[in-house]
Amino acid sequence: MQFCTQDVQWNDLDYMNESNDFTYDKEKFKNLPEFVEELHKLGMHYIPLIDPGVSGSEKPGTYPPYDEGLQMDIFVKNSTGLPFVGKVWNRVSTVWPDFTHPHTVDYWLRQLKRLHHEFPFDGAWIDMNEPSNFWSGSSTGCPDNNLEHPPYVPAGVDGGKLFYRTLCMSSTQYAGHHYDVHNLYGFTEAIVTSFALAEIREKRPFVISRSTFAGHGQYAGHWSGDISSSWYDMKKTIPQLLNFNLFGIPLMGADICGFNGNTTQALCQCWSQLGAFYPFSRNHNTDDGIPQDPVALGPAVVQSARKSLLVRYLLLPYLYTLFWKAHADGDTVVRPLFFEFPSDVHTYDIDEQFLWGSALMIVPVLEEGKTDVSAYLPNAVWYDFYTLAVVPASGVQHTLPAPLDTIPILLRGGSVIPTQTPNVTTTESRKNDFGLLVTLDEDCRATGSLYWDDGDSLNTYADRGYNLLNFTLAESQLTGSAVWWGYNDMPALDKVTILGVQKPVKSVFVNQASKPFSYHTINKFLKVENLQIHLHSTFSIHWI
Repeated sequence: MQFCTQDVQWNDLDYMNESNDFTYDKEKFKNLPEFVEELHKLGMHYIPLIDPGVSGSEKPGTYPPYDEGLQMDIFVKNSTGLPFVGKVWNRVSTVWPDFTHPHTVDYWLRQLKRLHHEFPFDGAWIDMNEPSNFWSGSSTGCPDNNLEHPPYVPAGVDGGKLFYRTLCMSSTQYAGHHYDVHNLYGFTEAIVTSFALAEIREKRPFVISRSTFAGHGQYAGHWSGDISSSWYDMKKTIPQLLNFNLFGIPLMGADICGFNGNTTQALCQCWSQLGAFYPFSRNHNTDDGIPQDPVALGPAVVQSARKSLLVRYLLLPYLYTLFWKAHADGDTVVRPLFFEFPSDVHTYDIDEQFLWGSALMIVPVLEEGKTDVSAYLPNAVWYDFYTLAVVPASGVQHTLPAPLDTIPILLRGGSVIPTQTPNVTTTESRKNDFGLLVTLDEDCRATGSLYWDDGDSLNTYADRGYNLLNFTLAESQLTGSAVWWGYNDMPALDKVTILGVQKPVKSVFVNQASKPFSYHTINKFLKVENLQIHLHSTFSIHWI
């Protein structure tokens, strides 16, 4: 396959008119509405950046976000009761909506709806919402009181002051002093933004936020902000992924190839491989760095990015099922090894390899010039994702080959992993037939599941407009059945690959009818294709 996958085009604040929220530059970006329409025709999506602060210096009647905010009295106030004024990207000054104010829900909905009428964006990338401020407090600083200068300031606070490059702690919001609700600012913005998008689009809201708090994962995902283009920062994104999944925020990722500074071909090649397995996967960097899209960095980066992203798209049904489990049960999507092997003390401090669910282990290259990686393999049966052969190691440190264009991936025995033939977008990929990748454990058993719905509608799980299928393999027979069937537009199952079949196969029967098959005598896997099984009915695949 020679195409590259892409689902979303993002825009940083460059698209805005003079860096003002809810506007777009009708000279530099005059064709933006037509561009968004073109993306939609291709099955792609468009997501712009939206900052929380709006310009506080526009002439009356020229900038509705400021005029309406004043009329509705929803801006954060200073200690004198006037709108708190700071400075971010706007030309002169910035004021901030108070997302704890009940009227801000309607205010924010109005602004987003007006912008959506200009060009129908598909999600919101909310940034600078700690909230960040280029000034420490207002233009005149902050009052001299115990809120601004409490008896104790936590170690590590930039500038040694709580109001360093943010709002004054004594500024007031509907829910109290900013001192009391500062850490909730990004969280409350995410809640209000999620609600507004659902109202406007009548589809599931997609929100990515820089600032987070406990409970954030119900409303939005997270990206790690302005990290550096360095091997060190790339390595540290893995414990960040693990931590945020533990925090209940499974949709998380970092800027692939880094944000600040100039990346290199070698770094971006490895980072593109790793980033394909971030739950939130996006390449993005600062406007004063070199271009770092794969094409800009040469064919080696293109090949590595393409190969890894095609694996990601192949595994999208499995990833989607993991996200459903996170939604329904509070489960993790990316998880540390000790989650699956809690009695193995060797897994406790591993943060350079990680799992997707219980079935896939990703072991990225994290050092320049390396063409192999050392991985700890807990006690289980492990298979090489590319060769489908058993890896002859368990419970030990093991060296895996890592050619420059390949990220090592292992499959855990005992799993049934749903797959789908990849295409350029998820819109097209989800139309393709399913496959099952079955990995036998030491008892020659495997289990797995597949959750499926239309991918876009609101409340499909609560309204039971979904399908849930369970798969079980035991005694040389794979069985699949629907636990719940509430969505009819589902592709067929066309291919099943079973790993770890040690004895040569003589015959394969699908629902008791003989079927052609292939068996790899060296790598010990069985493949049955052209099945066209409709998944609403129970099926079985048996071999002798």
